[in-house]
Amino acid sequence: MEERVPKYYALKRKVIRKIEMGEYPEDTPILSERELMELYQVSRITVRRAIDELVNEGYLYKVQGKGTYIKGDTSGQDLFSIASCTEDVLRLGKTPSRRVLQADSMTADRKRARLLQITRDDTVFCLGRVTCADGEPLNYTRTYLPEKLFPGLGAHDFAEESLYRLLEKEYQVKLTRARRTIEAILAKDEISEYLEVEEGIPLILFGCVTWGIVNGKELPIETFKSYYRTDRYKFCINQVK
Repeated sequence: MEERVPKYYALKRKVIRKIEMGEYPEDTPILSERELMELYQVSRITVRRAIDELVNEGYLYKVQGKGTYIKGDTSGQDLFSIASCTEDVLRLGKTPSRRVLQADSMTADRKRARLLQITRDDTVFCLGRVTCADGEPLNYTRTYLPEKLFPGLGAHDFAEESLYRLLEKEYQVKLTRARRTIEAILAKDEISEYLEVEEGIPLILFGCVTWGIVNGKELPIETFKSYYRTDRYKFCINQVK
């Protein structure tokens, strides 16, 4: 039967079987292109197509400059939890770091004013950061916060500080709920540069408004968009009956 299917497809099935049988543990590198060519007696073109499709289908992920690794099923963010990007990385058992790309004030546009329940005369603090796990970009998030609730945000070093921890400790905010949207998009323009992926790679885009208790009143405290690499991260839903 395998003789009738394309060689790249047959190779894909063999690799998938090894992953499912546990012969390739998660987060370990797969064999090199040359090793796969010699082991299965196929061409480099066949190997590359099989690998590319396995990456797109979520079995493998690539680390720029290092190689291709097995993507596991044991970790991921609960879609129903409110957690910082730092907590997400720590939950993965990796070391978090951040790269700040934007941290400044601006007048609220129509959309941000509506989501944050402020006027267009109010200013918002815009924070754009890349969160990394063991030095590899995981997501890019652009967050907007109303400055009338949180004056002085610009004085903080958000390459070192956790935004949620700062809001809780310095501004006495208690996070209460969040409304998220989720969609699949393709990486392009500056987003692909920030995440160090090729244009056209699938990403997960979250839109969110988060509420919290501020001075005894529940208010929207932030709105953000977060772009996640699908080759390095997954999301899960924990359900109970």
